[in-house]
This record gives sequence, C-alpha cells and structure tokens, in this order.
Amino acid sequence: MRIYTAHLHQAAPPVVVREGFAWGALILGPFWLLAQRAWIAGVLALAAWFAVSALPGAALRLPCALALAWALGLWGNDLLRGALARRGYLLAHVVAAADADAALARLLARRPDLAERAAA
Repeated sequence: MRIYTAHLHQAAPPVVVREGFAWGALILGPFWLLAQRAWIAGVLALAAWFAVSALPGAALRLPCALALAWALGLWGNDLLRGALARRGYLLAHVVAAADADAALARLLARRPDLAERAAA
C-alpha cells in the first residue's frame, strides 16, 4: 500500500498526490514539475538546471546536476502539494491505496459528495 494525500477545491475535482519519492521529477526534472502545473517550482528548477549547466568544468557540473536531480526527486511531490495549495486546494484526507486510481476510488467511497466533482 502507498500513501496519498487528497486535495480538495470548491470548483474542481479532487486531486491525489503520492507520498514519497517522485521518480518522474528525478528523471525529467523541471519538465515534470511544469507538466504537473507546478509553474513556480518548475521555472525555479529550470533556472537552477541552467545555472548548473553553466558551471565551468565537468568535475563540478556533474555532481551538482546529480544533486539537483536527487533533490527534485526527494521534494517533487511536496513541491506539487505547494502548487496545489497556492491554487486554493486544501489538504483534506490521507488515503492508503495501491495506486492513484484506487486512492481516488477510496476517497469517493468515503466522501460520496465529491463524486459529482470527480466526474467533471
């Protein structure tokens, strides 16, 4: 079982975000954040990526690039939660499920009032 946080907004369907390491953020970096609509974090990560790529010498550039990728993997889902909070989503529930779809199904089973918004 994995742990997910459920975020609710008055006019939008619920969003579930997985707890733990974000492999997409590790591999795709700032592009993963931008695809997840975490605009501020994505732009800042992209700027950091460009700054690391401008460092002189591969001996310095490679460890910094790996550290940046690792940091994005560690905090990618937390950055996504922050972006949701800035858009007005509230952390409402913590759900344990096998995957994101099962987490959403468990949330809707517990809160049937959210089914209309989830269908949108």
